[in-house]
Amino acid sequence: MPSLTSVLTDRFAAALTRAFGEDFAGRDPVIRSSQFADFQANVALPLAKELKSKPRDIAAQIVENLDLEGVCETPEISGPGFINLTFTPEFLASTLEAGGAAEAPANDAPQKIAIDYSAPNVAKEMHVGHLRTTVVGDALARTHEFLGNTVIRQNHIGDWGTPFGMLIEHLLDVGVDSDEASEVSENPNAFYQAARAKFDSDEAFATRSRSRVVKLQGGDEETLGLWTTLVGYSREYFNRIYSLLDVTLTDADLAGESTYNDMLAEVCDELEAKGLATISDGALCVFPEGFTGRAGEPLPLIIRKSDGGYGYATTDLAAVRNRAINLGVNRALYVVGTPQAMHFEMVFTVARAAGWLPETFSPEHVKIGNVLGSDGKILRTRSGAPLRLAELLEEAVTRAKTTLAESHVDFGPEEADEVARIVGIGAVKYADLSVAHDTSYTFDLDRMLAPIGNTAPYLQYAGARIRSIGRKAEAEGVDASQVANAAISLGETAERELALSILGFADVVTEVAAGSTPHRLCTYLFDLAQAFTSFYEQCPVLIAETEELRDSRLRLSAIVLEVLQAGLGVLGIRVPERM
Repeated sequence: MPSLTSVLTDRFAAALTRAFGEDFAGRDPVIRSSQFADFQANVALPLAKELKSKPRDIAAQIVENLDLEGVCETPEISGPGFINLTFTPEFLASTLEAGGAAEAPANDAPQKIAIDYSAPNVAKEMHVGHLRTTVVGDALARTHEFLGNTVIRQNHIGDWGTPFGMLIEHLLDVGVDSDEASEVSENPNAFYQAARAKFDSDEAFATRSRSRVVKLQGGDEETLGLWTTLVGYSREYFNRIYSLLDVTLTDADLAGESTYNDMLAEVCDELEAKGLATISDGALCVFPEGFTGRAGEPLPLIIRKSDGGYGYATTDLAAVRNRAINLGVNRALYVVGTPQAMHFEMVFTVARAAGWLPETFSPEHVKIGNVLGSDGKILRTRSGAPLRLAELLEEAVTRAKTTLAESHVDFGPEEADEVARIVGIGAVKYADLSVAHDTSYTFDLDRMLAPIGNTAPYLQYAGARIRSIGRKAEAEGVDASQVANAAISLGETAERELALSILGFADVVTEVAAGSTPHRLCTYLFDLAQAFTSFYEQCPVLIAETEELRDSRLRLSAIVLEVLQAGLGVLGIRVPERM
């Protein structure tokens, strides 16, 4: 189904051609929502200087050549030259009747997109800080796939570096097949903290650990085998969290730091050969243009330390080069915390200077804000430690189950568990996604699980209510096939507003993908649910005045459910059968 704005854009392209010539056919009609109509086209204003005419006069010429027969009411010109556009109820109804309201718009130029997200550390617990990078990244991956783009998920896990010397030595001490070793898949922090305590207190252990790092980086077969065991235990842990969160990451998406180990020396050699990297205080550095410290001194991007080791900058340069050249993607989205903004700006600048990034490639940092506690500080335990993600998610499910037990729905034990998980996890994910990803938000389970307001339970309940209406209609003998093909009537204001809201879905999903802004989809779905609530309150469905009107409203309700499910599905949130 074409989006509403694409329908208008095509009509304006034809009008601009007729009014001003072929050179104007591709001009953006600048279509925006309007408080005075459904949409307004503002194209006359930017054309005024070029055409040396008043915007209102230009608008009048456009309207004179604008064919909106059967689509909109007669356009009105307002203000300095805005063209107000109001769709006819017949056009909205026929568009809905054509089907596909919950489908993605046509994608004439599909892209290949790499999305770097989640990125936990091996042998460490995932904490609340990983929530947003995982949830936002997964929503973007689902959005692009929904639109027909090819997505390459890149879970850049921390699986390399100096800590693995002590972790491998501790693994040898406790035994590869011991309960302590397998604990990495259940409680990674306990294993890591035990290794760290020994490293800090036992010099012999610390010496062995440092030697083990050298063996690891040198490709020692036994050491690599032990490292693989540790990564395997952590993979089990990651997958359990991903399953609980209902995200789409799999083992095939792992692209950790170790992936680029063999590329690091080559990256440094190439940057040095191109004259971009120089030795500074014993370290190999790049000083990208435009980055300075407080005193105006050039800021270095250290790509090889004075001891010969490599850091995050080298790995990230290797990664962006690999994504641009070997993976051949059009866009690379880095769903990473806001504090890393300058780091990525420097990495991207160096990669461009090195000639690794073709003009068709766009690296983008999707900045992620913090999750805060009620005190306005980063959410932590009472002891000050990062809050375990598994603990937070389990509490959300438990709280959801308590809330559902207070409802009037008679759930069976298994159904209660399933619905509690759908509602609890959905509430956490939606609360995260419903705010701009580069801002922080306060984690508040009471608000997240509230059945009113801009929350997942409110949207899920709207879907469950529509399903309930459908079940009642079926019980009353309403013919489902008759409803599916019913003519849609938009005689009431609430019906027309609901139709208009439904038909905004394609435009919103396209905007979300273009700007990496899943919160816009949340806003849209909330507005749609509110429009349905108004419709349901003002327009009787099962007791409508006529059978034709009943079927029309049942069909409208069914389409709302399709769009709600599609939209929430893009966000990674399910709608339960009953609530």
